Amino acid sequence: MNARQPSFYVRNVPVYGDLILAPMDGFSDLPFRLICREYGSAMSYTEFTSCDAILRGARPALRQLDYHPAEKPQVVFQIFDSDEDRIVAAAQKIERLGPDIIDLNMGCWVSSVSGRGAGAGLLRDPQKVARIFSRLSKAVKVPVTAKIRLGWDARSRNYLEIARILEDNGAALIAVHGRTRDQGYKGVADWDAIAEVKQAVRIPVIGNGDVKTVADIARIKAHTGCDGVMIGRAAIGNPWIFQRKDRHEVSVEDVIALLKRHLQAMLDYYGAYGLVLFRKHAVKYMYGLPHVAALRAQLVTCDSVSEFHDLVDAFYERYKRGQLPDAAYLEEPAEEAIEWSCDRAALACA
Repeated sequence: MNARQPSFYVRNVPVYGDLILAPMDGFSDLPFRLICREYGSAMSYTEFTSCDAILRGARPALRQLDYHPAEKPQVVFQIFDSDEDRIVAAAQKIERLGPDIIDLNMGCWVSSVSGRGAGAGLLRDPQKVARIFSRLSKAVKVPVTAKIRLGWDARSRNYLEIARILEDNGAALIAVHGRTRDQGYKGVADWDAIAEVKQAVRIPVIGNGDVKTVADIARIKAHTGCDGVMIGRAAIGNPWIFQRKDRHEVSVEDVIALLKRHLQAMLDYYGAYGLVLFRKHAVKYMYGLPHVAALRAQLVTCDSVSEFHDLVDAFYERYKRGQLPDAAYLEEPAEEAIEWSCDRAALACA
């Protein structure tokens, strides 16, 4: 039993904390969620999962909904689709797997999802959103929630209309990413809009977008009054942010230790293929460490666990011998030129 007071409730589900790992396709799997929960993430959102795949019983889709008892009672299954009937049927099917909350993704911006009317594509049809949530809230016993963006584009920022519709039709929480579908991850997240949503509804509101440091957490909370803060890209390779610790405050020893532990968790869960899946995490753990450009290049092509450990151990030994000066560790890493999306071939989902 948790002795702390909940930070907020999702209907009857207590949430003990105000920092939450965002659902990210290809990243928010069971091993990474468990690490983030250990470090302070207060809820466990799965990767977004196709309703069509759920209804077909596709094993990869159902595996995305795996969870550990330690994650309860804040396990959130996130689903996506454009079809009202499939959304309701999939929610009813997965409710039997034991989630505490079911979330509908209304924020994915890439054309392969939103262009088909799913994800942020749903924002273009508020009445459809109303029908979906009216049905969902009656069809399942667990709370239903949504993750949204501000609208389709700058000309259709209908976030307040959508937020009110969600609340009026049974949604128990809204997570808001402060950009439109058209923006993707470009520009600056509009925290004013998140504040407007918080003022417009009575249910909890989670703020999301441009939270990269501990100072950002305090700023978005003060600016918006949001009940919690959702952190996505900034948490990859940096679960310490859930401890309210900035990356430069983490020792090289701690980074190497967690990198190895995370790799082992991936191998335990996925088998040998876990190494391949871990490469994208490894690259992010390495950002900010001194003189690691060559090591990063080696790790992303490494196909042997023993070689992976040898490369990391050799780097760490050079660091301990003083061949990698501490001053370099304090340098800000360059912004990586990566296009973030919710395509599995890319990286993450908004």
